[in-house]
Amino acid sequence: MAHITLLRCEKFIFHPLPCRALLKLTGEIKNFHLSSKHNDKEEKDNDADTNRVQSFVKSIQDRKGKVYNNALEAIGDVKSGSTLLVGGFGLCGIPESLITALLKTEINDLTVVSNNAGVDNYGLGLWLKDKRIRKMISSYVGENAEFEKQYLSGELEVELTPQGTLAERIRAGGAGIPAFYTPTGQGTLIEEGGAPIKYSSDGGVAIASQGRQAQMFNGRNYILETAIIGDFSFIKAWKADPLGNLIFRKTARNFNSPMCRAGKTVIAEVEEIVEIGDLDPDHVHVPGIFVDRIIKAEVLEKRIERIKLNKKNDESSTVASTPAAEMRERIIKRVALEFKNGMYVNLGIGMPMLASNYILPGMTVTLQSENGVLGLGGYPSSKKEVDPDLINAGKETVTVVDGASYFGSDESFAMIRGGHIHLTILGAMEVSQYGDLANWMIPGKMVKGMGGAMDLVSAPNTKVVVAMEHTAKDGGHKIVSECQLPLTGRNVVDLIITEKGVFEVNKESGLTLIEIAEGIEVPELIMSTGCSFEVSPDLKKMGQVEV
Repeated sequence: MAHITLLRCEKFIFHPLPCRALLKLTGEIKNFHLSSKHNDKEEKDNDADTNRVQSFVKSIQDRKGKVYNNALEAIGDVKSGSTLLVGGFGLCGIPESLITALLKTEINDLTVVSNNAGVDNYGLGLWLKDKRIRKMISSYVGENAEFEKQYLSGELEVELTPQGTLAERIRAGGAGIPAFYTPTGQGTLIEEGGAPIKYSSDGGVAIASQGRQAQMFNGRNYILETAIIGDFSFIKAWKADPLGNLIFRKTARNFNSPMCRAGKTVIAEVEEIVEIGDLDPDHVHVPGIFVDRIIKAEVLEKRIERIKLNKKNDESSTVASTPAAEMRERIIKRVALEFKNGMYVNLGIGMPMLASNYILPGMTVTLQSENGVLGLGGYPSSKKEVDPDLINAGKETVTVVDGASYFGSDESFAMIRGGHIHLTILGAMEVSQYGDLANWMIPGKMVKGMGGAMDLVSAPNTKVVVAMEHTAKDGGHKIVSECQLPLTGRNVVDLIITEKGVFEVNKESGLTLIEIAEGIEVPELIMSTGCSFEVSPDLKKMGQVEV
């Protein structure tokens, strides 16, 4: 009959440290196990274990349980070659102190799971610059030139993953679910395989992604994705108590919340440590069972990538002063006509987001941002209102409207993938006549990552509108018979809006021109469009929202 040897330590039994954390934190106890036999040797081993545990208990008592003295102490057992889950979205909600502490060690050869990699000179960009990272698992490269350079030159492995899939892979890892099916990425390189993970020095593909297993459910295709578990999670939270209960602030929750659950050892960097009982249980975002170590933030710079202010009172910002500005304004004002009262809407970076400035008075349209906010407002009116913990998916400073809510990235994409968003508007590099969309990379030349776009366009019951300039800067076609660039989604676009007109997309019969811009003739559209299209017998002048 199996037995457990109980270790008597009077001080420890009153200490609020979970046994899971005790067993994980000590490097001394390597063979604590159940045994069906009991002999003298085991008695001696147990006595030795007892002494080591008592010694270890004293050390953790000196640290007040899960609370460590500093970041360097908290990462003391992180080893080269580890897999680290690092919270944050852009620079919002990143664990600055833990990132800085690791640079003081010799730790390298890391696999880092993070939505993106900060900027060139801050956040995870510092690890990249110092060549600490071997592989990134991310959804977005963005404007991090060092990230893009190392990837395209073959110095860095990059597994680009749709943002919602990344959040769900992490959530699944923390929930003990080894794999799951998702519609995101179906019909793209994610399903087919072949996406470059690592380039060779001559520009060829040294390592390519593997394809995914496909399965049909209820008449719809899905692909199989596997869970992610990290050796360590580096987390940033607002408040914690010594038990590890965490509260986040605004959009700084993002990937931090699911990553708390998916690390074998979870280290939380917080702005404030309060006493046990000070946190209202109803307000705790992550229960202490998931958190192993806590430090008070030593670095709290909280940089902001894009400070954007409301320029409503600046006439020059609302009047199109150049041909290019007039063209964009024409697109934006037509996009705004897609808003309907009561809609939940997700807007992409750039022109789509600007369309929110033209929501008609009296109309209720709730904007969702995939980094974790429902009820997005405009830009702050002054620098005093700027909050580094409140940004949109474009990393711009924003405000929220009355009735807004905040949540983690996993819940955000549950809203999206679950079909709760009525309308999504985004840009494109190419759109095919049957609604295929490409907007995330030019192999070997430019890679921004798919971000949340693959999830947004694969969502059921969501109308997908592309807003873009009709042709590329070099005059090349962007509306084509077949996309040449890697797809974001297959047969996903419902409507195309350019400065020259509006096309309705039928997934089987192709494009129909339903609106044409003032001053544009159909022959001109034929020349500037890289595929055939029908002209509606009820062709209308291109609509513009009334300002």
